[in-house]
Amino acid sequence: MQTWLTDAIRNTPEGQEADAILRKCTHCGFCLATCPTYQLVGNELDSPRGRIYLMKQVLEGQPATETTQIHLDRCLTCRNCETTCPSGVEYGRLVDIGRSLVEQQVPRSRGDAFMREALRTVLPRRRLFTALLRTGQVFRPLVPGRLRGKIPQARAAPAWPREARHSRQVLLLEGCVQPALEPPINPVTARLLDRLGIGVVRTPESVCCGAIDQHLGHPETAKQHVRANIDAWWPHIEAGAEAVVVNASGCGVQVKDYGHILGDDPDYADRAQRVAELAVDPVELLLDEEARLAPAAEAPRKIAFQSPCTLQHGQKLGGRVESMLRRLGFELTPVPEAHLCCGSAGTYSVLQPEWAKELRSNKLDNLQSGKPELIATANIGCLTHLNEASEVPVRHWLELLDAKEDHAR
Repeated sequence: MQTWLTDAIRNTPEGQEADAILRKCTHCGFCLATCPTYQLVGNELDSPRGRIYLMKQVLEGQPATETTQIHLDRCLTCRNCETTCPSGVEYGRLVDIGRSLVEQQVPRSRGDAFMREALRTVLPRRRLFTALLRTGQVFRPLVPGRLRGKIPQARAAPAWPREARHSRQVLLLEGCVQPALEPPINPVTARLLDRLGIGVVRTPESVCCGAIDQHLGHPETAKQHVRANIDAWWPHIEAGAEAVVVNASGCGVQVKDYGHILGDDPDYADRAQRVAELAVDPVELLLDEEARLAPAAEAPRKIAFQSPCTLQHGQKLGGRVESMLRRLGFELTPVPEAHLCCGSAGTYSVLQPEWAKELRSNKLDNLQSGKPELIATANIGCLTHLNEASEVPVRHWLELLDAKEDHAR
């Protein structure tokens, strides 16, 4: 694709990256076949190719309009198009650049601006989000209907393992909303690793991974979160931590991109790249430990696995969890159209509720078609979104596992 970016944009790092991405696009349209929003409405402007044209116009100097903003807002950033694209167009990075530019040019309505600012204020702050969620759980019947469904029933969490100095140590991104929405996931992760002889170092000073601000058009705020996490983790990395485990696949995509996000920051670029190299999804870490894993005693054996877009399209780990679960003795029911998004997509289910509900309905029909006893997934956003309407429980896949042997403390 030929480009004529304005001088003001072309000479910036973002402009140079956008120009390189645009030039890879050959207009082939393969992406239309796997874009969830295009499948819903059949509108070219709600496809990757259509949105690329809209962003190209803005980068070439045409004023962004409310229409431009609407169609970029409707994108799930699922990156299914990247899996399909034969030319290697890095659409996810391009849409982040495009959204940031449009956000600077097009004012939002008061209600939309308030909602987005509220999400950016509350979600990344773990203590604030937890306090508000606990209040909502107590007064759930009084919460407006639109938000009531997003307040899960409280679940008790198992205790974290006792501090033990294993020879192997890893860091764990605890996340901003996951500890409150699904309290068992992090301690279950730590207990499983502990039984495998891998100690989890907790870093309370770590913060949101930065994905929320990144995808809502505020990349500079996202960079502040990235720097804070690097500062929190770096002493432990220097002390020998072998990995940064990220058990929410949406956050995992972001952390694995830290080297790119701070690539032009002379004070952080090298450390950011090192953190990105150390970031792993649990399935990557557990692959070498598989012989010592077993199904948890209480775990159902007939399950459907919902592979989050951030796992299969973002991290390119599609099929890894499913294969491991099968080898461990689980029966995985077939899931038609497993490549399509469930509609959660970070804040999407709040900002685009109607489309999110339709995508969820389609996904649940496919997940439940094989009559599983439980739906397993790898991302907190998908888990929460699906649980709102699922006929069967939805859990993180790590909750289904146990270790065959305990290690001495």
